[in-house]
Amino acid sequence: MTEEERSKIVSQDYADIIINYINNPQFLEQIPNATVQIMNVGYAVAYLPVAQALARGTRSYGFAAWPYLFGLTSEVALEASGVTVVRTFPDFNLRGQGVLIGIVDTGINYNLPAFKREDGSTKLLSIWDQTIQNGPFPYDYGFGTEYTQDEINQALQAENPLEIVPSTDTNGHGTMLAGIAVGSENSSADFAGVAPDAELIVVKLMDAKNYLREFFGVPEGVVCYQENSIMWGVQYCLQVARDLNRPIAVALALGNSLDAHDGASALSNFLSVVADFPRVAIVTSIGNEGNKGRHFRGNITPSNQTSTVELNVGEEDKNFTMVLWGDSPGIFSVDILSPSGEYIPRIPAGLQVNRDISFIFEETDINIVYQTVESFTGDQQIMFRFHNTSAGIWRFTVYGQGDLASSFNIWLPMGDMISSETYFIQPDIYTTILSPGAAEIPITVTAYNAISGTLYVNASRGYTRTNLVKPDFAAPGVNYVAPNLTGGYVNFTGTGVASAHTAGIAALMLEWGIVRGNQPLLNTTDIKKYLIRGAKRSSTLVYPNRDWGYGVLDLYNTFNALRINL
Repeated sequence: MTEEERSKIVSQDYADIIINYINNPQFLEQIPNATVQIMNVGYAVAYLPVAQALARGTRSYGFAAWPYLFGLTSEVALEASGVTVVRTFPDFNLRGQGVLIGIVDTGINYNLPAFKREDGSTKLLSIWDQTIQNGPFPYDYGFGTEYTQDEINQALQAENPLEIVPSTDTNGHGTMLAGIAVGSENSSADFAGVAPDAELIVVKLMDAKNYLREFFGVPEGVVCYQENSIMWGVQYCLQVARDLNRPIAVALALGNSLDAHDGASALSNFLSVVADFPRVAIVTSIGNEGNKGRHFRGNITPSNQTSTVELNVGEEDKNFTMVLWGDSPGIFSVDILSPSGEYIPRIPAGLQVNRDISFIFEETDINIVYQTVESFTGDQQIMFRFHNTSAGIWRFTVYGQGDLASSFNIWLPMGDMISSETYFIQPDIYTTILSPGAAEIPITVTAYNAISGTLYVNASRGYTRTNLVKPDFAAPGVNYVAPNLTGGYVNFTGTGVASAHTAGIAALMLEWGIVRGNQPLLNTTDIKKYLIRGAKRSSTLVYPNRDWGYGVLDLYNTFNALRINL
């Protein structure tokens, strides 16, 4: 790849198109003027001028080819998960020795005591900062800058570490995740990382390009990352681990709510493939969308072939995207009633419909795109892109057709990509799981309060749209003490917190299975099944269930069950 071609990867003037390369290699030939980068045997990314991409849009490439945007999923614990009890056994003192933990997120403040060993050296094996283009970039990726452990240790000895390794975390989310997973003990703060002897691989993700932020209507200043950037980050973590012949657990505390919630997106598919590799554990969070009113489920029957959806739009939310996913074999269409009473008659379904609607009294524009057969799922998708939206209650009548009962789901954006004032009047708290938490093979965790034993109130709920059981179980994630950017220790809450905790647990399992030789081919599925078997369950609940999955994470109980069965 030439220097000119590499510049397109980070250029705001070039759009990114994700290609399922193994299933459709000829697709590359259908994109003129594109620079193509092969990620692995499954996926490639094509870069082409933004104007060309927007002109052809979803009609040419399909909505699935556009990278989704992912936001952050986080806002006492070792005892609750049985880690402390396990460490009381002298020959069973699992601390993550010989295991790597990958954090793909907002970066890290590597200068904090939480990430230093007793001799002052770093716990970081490497940092790949996708936002710094000075080089050298890792492998043949063509962008970002990689910093080695030797360079980080050299920086720690310098008067100004950032002059040597200028990568840092201005948000704090990635630093928090890394601290929970591997942080050194701080007795005064009552803090200790789950796997303090593990080493870190950190990826600082590149911010989403402006054309995608505008396409999805993400507000200025909201942190979000492109799907393909996350895929590259995970690919990097696994490639480093493979080169060093070491096991790795990867924590992903990111989420997107506009895909099909069935594990069929590019990132979800990618994670399910790599999570099945031996010596790899992939952990994702379920999200924090359960009580925010951002999901609607409707049912169509032969006797009642309409369903009314009422959406309250807040004053702040001028631009945003909403997506309807229809369950096969149903075919759906919609009409629209604005807050002022302006009516748009039913827009009939077609193989592909792309219609721009302008309202007179609201001065609102809505771009509506129908895809009767969406490329990843095979189901129908209707995308609504709102611009200059008037506040108030919008009503949509969803029509079915045919003589079979069918259902549909509608989702709004996640996190702070939309305000709390925009919500469905009659929401459904279930199937609010975020991508990639809906992916089949990775471990998906929800969050609970380890003190009160109650589920985190805003935690997303399962199952997936196709009724796959998710979450797998719950882990501590409420008022969790962890390091902040300035070296203090504060409380964090969210299912992203629970995913970092569980990634640390997975690292301990990898140490037991691979480093200590008890199960040399241990992978994500094995670890998930062990942890499900050992999960604590209430006698008053039926398992699995949409809130708790298979129960509450308990590492001691997992190993105790193994001891009994041997």
